[in-house]
Amino acid sequence: MNVTTTITSTTARLTPHGEIDFDTLPPLRSAVDRLPTHVTDLVWELEYLTFTDVPGLQLLFGTAPHGHTRYRTTVTNLRDQPLQLLLIAADLFPAAYDVSRLIPSTPAGLTGLRT
Repeated sequence: MNVTTTITSTTARLTPHGEIDFDTLPPLRSAVDRLPTHVTDLVWELEYLTFTDVPGLQLLFGTAPHGHTRYRTTVTNLRDQPLQLLLIAADLFPAAYDVSRLIPSTPAGLTGLRT
């Protein structure tokens, strides 16, 4: 798993390349753990993410062990499969997976957008 990290002021932009699963989760957690203490906003740039499963949800929503809840987390440039997983999770478990928190321009209560 390659992860590019760019820091501008108090915002860190992490760009993973490939897939997020149980095997690739440790390098992503490590990239977040190495962020400077002044970082308050975490942007996941997902343009190059081709696939994710439950570990990706845990990482994005801070529910994994050592979850990164100290950051305001957003995502950008979601591809089809990761977006569909987020929407399914939001439909099934809206209290746990509030997509409007990750994608600020998403209306609250977003459901039923699966294709």
